Amino acid sequence: MKKDNLSDQYQVNDEIRAREVRIVGEGFEPKVVSLREALKIADDMELDLVLISPNAVPPVCRIVDFSKFIYQLKKKQKEAKAKQVKIDVKEIRFGPQTDDHDYNFKLKHAIGFLQNGDKVKAYVFFRGRSILFKEQGENILARFAKDLEEYGKQEQAPILEGKRMTIFISPKKGGAPKKADAPKQEDNNNE
Repeated sequence: MKKDNLSDQYQVNDEIRAREVRIVGEGFEPKVVSLREALKIADDMELDLVLISPNAVPPVCRIVDFSKFIYQLKKKQKEAKAKQVKIDVKEIRFGPQTDDHDYNFKLKHAIGFLQNGDKVKAYVFFRGRSILFKEQGENILARFAKDLEEYGKQEQAPILEGKRMTIFISPKKGGAPKKADAPKQEDNNNE
């Protein structure tokens, strides 16, 4: 059976080692009582005494159904995880002498990536003596960033790391404008 990390984090009922505790829960006012009395109150209500804040003075315990308490915590964690935005980084590679057709092909893919909300890492890879053409690499990346201005923004100037010159382009927040060509194609298909 899979171990549950959340249930291991909390001390329940007889696992609690304190003389007196502050008890909180639904249906009564918070109050400081001895551990024995707190356990009796929880037992009378057919619930569990769970140590919530062990570092407080006195330690804070909640009277709840422990399995329901763990379920609610897992549910909150799952919701928080679902709300997180995962951003993928897509790479596009150029050579220092990439021609226009290849450049346009890669530009089209980069536009698609940015419209999907992904970051684009574009780099020029220099092989052997092609490192002499650093200016051409900078020009390609500057042109690439300029052509993608309406879809995303350049995060930094081109950086040369070893044999690679790299830039990152992140998508714009409001979403990129959609192409107006799609409805025209649909109209042609209906005729």
